This record gives sequence, C-alpha cells and structure tokens, in this order.
Amino acid sequence: MKHSIRKGILLSALLGAFLLTSGCTAGMAQQPQEHPIAEQQKTEVEATPEPTRTPEVGGKGIAAVEEPEGPLAPSGKSYEYYETVEPTYVDGVLLVNKEYALPRDYGNGEDATAYQALLKLQRAARWAGYSMDLMSGYRSFETQEELYNDYVAVDGVEKADTYSAWPGHSEHQTGLAFDVGWVDLQFADTPAGRWLANHAHEYGFIIRYPEGKEDITGYQYEPWHIRYLGVDLATKVHQSGLCLEEYLGLI
Repeated sequence: MKHSIRKGILLSALLGAFLLTSGCTAGMAQQPQEHPIAEQQKTEVEATPEPTRTPEVGGKGIAAVEEPEGPLAPSGKSYEYYETVEPTYVDGVLLVNKEYALPRDYGNGEDATAYQALLKLQRAARWAGYSMDLMSGYRSFETQEELYNDYVAVDGVEKADTYSAWPGHSEHQTGLAFDVGWVDLQFADTPAGRWLANHAHEYGFIIRYPEGKEDITGYQYEPWHIRYLGVDLATKVHQSGLCLEEYLGLI
C-alpha cells in the first residue's frame, strides 16, 4: 500500500515537472527573436556619410573650379582661365599672389621705371661696399612653369609651394620684382642683406615676403626678393611693418 502511494506521488511530481517545462518553453517561443543582421543593416543606413574632401591641388587645399575645360595648371585652374583673367589692382597697386593671377601673355620684360630704380639701388649698395647683383628679373608664364615643375621634381609639391609661385601667380611676371644679392636665407644675416632690408624703400622697393608673414603671403621669408612700388609707397609699407597684403587692407 505504501509502495503504491509513493509510486503515485512520484508520477504526479514527474507530470507536474513536465507541464512546467513545457509551459516555460512555450512562453519563450512567443518572445520576438532578435535579428543582428537586420540591426547591422539599419545602422549602416543611418550612418552619416563621410564628407567629401576638398581636392589638394598644388599642395594647397582650394575650392575646385566649376567645370574646368582642358588640362589644369598647377594652381588647379584650367589653362583657359589664364587666357581671360584680368590683372588685379588695389588702390592702383598691381597685386599678384596665390589668389590673384596674371593673364598668360602679361608682360614682356622688366618694367623700365623699376629697372632704373634697381640700378640706383645697386650703385648705392656698391658705394656702401656691398654687391647687389641681379639674380633674377622678369619671367614669362612659360618660364615660371618650367621652373616650378623643376622644383616640384626635386622637393615635391608641398615644399615647392612655399618658395616657388605657380605660373600666372609670380611677381616676376609683372616685371616689377627682382631677386638680388644672394638667393639664400643666410643672406638676411649678411651685411649686404641687412643693408638691403634697411635701405630698399629709399629706392622704391620693399622686401615682398618678410619674415613672420608666411601665413599671409603664402611664401617663406625671402630677404633677396624685392618688389617695386615707388619711393613714397615703399617707404610707407616699410615703416608700417606690414606685408603688402596687410597694408592694402586685404587681411
């Protein structure tokens, strides 16, 4: 009798356990299943797209020219741009830099007035005991392009852009700029270099790319590169301590 009772109790317990297990399994089956692949696809759709980078042209990030026609010049503009661009004057001063260009056919040699002023400066330097030889004067668009490409071949675009102008953007094409003395940064620390820095304005010239203004002019310090403005204006720019862009109010 006791054996039958125990057997009944055991069967009841097993049946209860079976029903409990089945109920839990059924409850779990009703829960929604996660779909990791779908979630991944959703994340990919909602992700913010990468912004388009400004093209690096000539070592300098510039806005792309709208629908350029034909091959591009080192500046990133089409060569056709330099067929129609007009020279830029600010308060009567011809301005050429990385932003303001000259037409391809601009100039045909040194400006006569600027060259006569250079001769006076050279004579004065000789009287003071210094040699101020002309190292470079007028350069055409084509000559500047050849020179720039040579520098790029040696130093790469990024470095070349710090000391060599793109064709169409060189002051040498104006006929108003000259490289004199010694084309080397050490020239600034020589007696001749110091004389030029202190007296160039007396003959109508400024040091076009002064030290500490690299972020404005776009070029490294060039103590040998002088630009003719005329005595009055050159003296004012010299005494102001500003580079040409600053003095003309473009900064």
